[in-house]
Amino acid sequence: MTCASCANRIERKLNKVDGVTASVNFATEKASVEYTGTVTPQELVTVVESAGYQASLPVRPDAPVDGDHAEEHPADRSADRELAALRTRLVVSAVLAVPVIAMAMVPALQFDYWQWLSLTLAAPVVIWGGLPFHRAAWTNLKHGAATMDTLISMGTTAALAWSVYALFLGTAGEPGMSHPFELTVSRTDGSSNIYLEVGAGVITFILLGRYFEARSKRRAGSALRALLELGAKEVSVLRDGHEVRVGADQLAVDDVFVVRPGEKVATDGVVVDGSSAVDESMLTGESVPVEVRPGDRVVGATVNAGGRIVVRATRVGSDTQLAQMATLVEEAQAGKAAIQRLADRVSGVFVPVAIAVAVGALGFWLGTGDPPAVAFTASVAVLIIACPCALGLATPVALLVGTGRGAQMGILIKGPEVLESTRKVDTVVLDKTGTVTTGQMTLVDVVVADGVARDDVLRLAGAVEDASEHPIANAIAKDAAQQVGQLPSVESFSNVEGLGVQGVVDGHAVVAGREQLLADWGQHLDPALKAAKTAAEQAGHTAVAVGWDGRARAVLVVADAVKPTSAEAVRQLRALGLTPVLLTGDNEAVARTVAAEVGIDEVIAEVLPKDKVDVVKRLQSDGKVVAMVGDGINDAAALAQADLGLAMGTGTDVAIEASDLTLVRGDLRAAPDAIRLSRSTLWTIKTNLVWAFGYNTLAIPIAAAGLLNPMLAGAAMAFSSVSVVANSLRLQRFR
Repeated sequence: MTCASCANRIERKLNKVDGVTASVNFATEKASVEYTGTVTPQELVTVVESAGYQASLPVRPDAPVDGDHAEEHPADRSADRELAALRTRLVVSAVLAVPVIAMAMVPALQFDYWQWLSLTLAAPVVIWGGLPFHRAAWTNLKHGAATMDTLISMGTTAALAWSVYALFLGTAGEPGMSHPFELTVSRTDGSSNIYLEVGAGVITFILLGRYFEARSKRRAGSALRALLELGAKEVSVLRDGHEVRVGADQLAVDDVFVVRPGEKVATDGVVVDGSSAVDESMLTGESVPVEVRPGDRVVGATVNAGGRIVVRATRVGSDTQLAQMATLVEEAQAGKAAIQRLADRVSGVFVPVAIAVAVGALGFWLGTGDPPAVAFTASVAVLIIACPCALGLATPVALLVGTGRGAQMGILIKGPEVLESTRKVDTVVLDKTGTVTTGQMTLVDVVVADGVARDDVLRLAGAVEDASEHPIANAIAKDAAQQVGQLPSVESFSNVEGLGVQGVVDGHAVVAGREQLLADWGQHLDPALKAAKTAAEQAGHTAVAVGWDGRARAVLVVADAVKPTSAEAVRQLRALGLTPVLLTGDNEAVARTVAAEVGIDEVIAEVLPKDKVDVVKRLQSDGKVVAMVGDGINDAAALAQADLGLAMGTGTDVAIEASDLTLVRGDLRAAPDAIRLSRSTLWTIKTNLVWAFGYNTLAIPIAAAGLLNPMLAGAAMAFSSVSVVANSLRLQRFR
């Protein structure tokens, strides 16, 4: 498929088959088909082929691959081959076309017989370099359709054909021929003029645009593969009391397996022995690890952050939550409406009109008794001037400058389709953990009892917590060390399951954890500490009580801290006319606290990954155009579903792959910058297209009148191209 009209044609063909409902996505190059009755998938492939295209049945992203390229997926290899072939075609065409354009535009380079060298260089570009356009034009012709490919093919072929005629049968092949420099409008029979630079230049510029487009589409399926690669590769299964290492894909329901600290849980299951803290943030967005003990459920690909646990598998393969998330991402990508690009929409009217004018000019001048050479000159001039060189530059140059400026600012734009969405966005959904907040547990407050030194609390609590593997303990120990320096060693350390830790530090018996643990040692919180603990928990934070030598001494408050720039970013988003919404898997109290801190009114909390997709769909069904900003695996499907997905560069590869824009800095202020830059780039592309079409539209009547001097055509084309490039370069000044 070369444009959105191809996708529409295939979709119509498939939907004509009884019992078939099909949707074809140009951006992802996939057809999503529901069928009933006796139709087979292979018959559907045949229907697509009968429309003049190729199709194949999809290979599952997690399907095993044989041979020397086991690490590379077949879809990747196919896309790589296509991209390499396009790159070769572009490079060869550019090398041949540059001298042709230079000789045509610079009279000083027009030596004797320069026109024959131009023909030698330009012919392979128009014939071989433009082969994809000629093929597409032929396919369109067979189905009675016309697109930009039709215009490109007809215009470049006409330019080459007329140049060959002028060189062999006219006077253009004589030694000393040059392009005259006067910009006069005059009647000519065209037999002394060549248009080789038009054909070679247009093909090269439009190949450049297609290459950038193909390179961005190359990444469409990698989000799914990245997601499926997150699972554990190997697992220790218990068989007859012994641990046996097997591939995770060999697990069966009811197999019992061991997960050690730091390992990934191999598949969904239930804990049968041991207790630990499991980091489920990839699935839930919940920043605090979940305590699990026998009878609790665990999910595949989550990370065991604490002790050794034994798990019985309950779901394997495509039934797991991870596999279902991959399906959600794929459905969201496939369901995204294909952008009908402006050039294709305009060409639906512009191309037939240009062809009709060319035919009309030919008939008119023949009918008035003028020589056939004059009539054909007017007709071919219409086709040549209607093939806009600037149009080939309009999108790729603006995109190149815009994406280059974005990269300097830490914003990566995936492709031209992305820009269309930014113009219409009115609602921005912000993931909490890792986007608005740091995504890491941090010690945010230390409340001490009367007569207790803050540094003593940090030194003693930090030391005993430093001996624990629990993520909350790690946060306390890390921040304590930063504030008071080297932590002392701990003796007689023990971890009290689900309650906290205890040990001897500098001769003090230190206890840190839940209020119940201190109560077991006869250490009770005084009213001030109790109030501090209650306030922290109401805000959704984690309160850790600390005591030693028979008395409760302090409450440490641990939370996922808000990034210092988030409030300013929300203000900037509002200034762009966007409504911010905070979306999180965390509990309502935490979400409300964070939202209040950064200035967000609408909060949607306690949602799972599937629910995040549903939230985005619900907003879209309410007529909103939704941008989603996220960083986690749990955001990937929602990022793909949103009209515009923005991933924090500090997040996971899966989120980055599923998004349209990547914010490298990990600073939320990059989100409003990205939207403004995208809107500016889109506006530049549209003004370029208007400029490019405008030149051609104004020049067509002159060409049809047989008054288009070749130098005027060349100069107009050159000036049109220079104008488009100059307009695009303004994006370099974007701030």
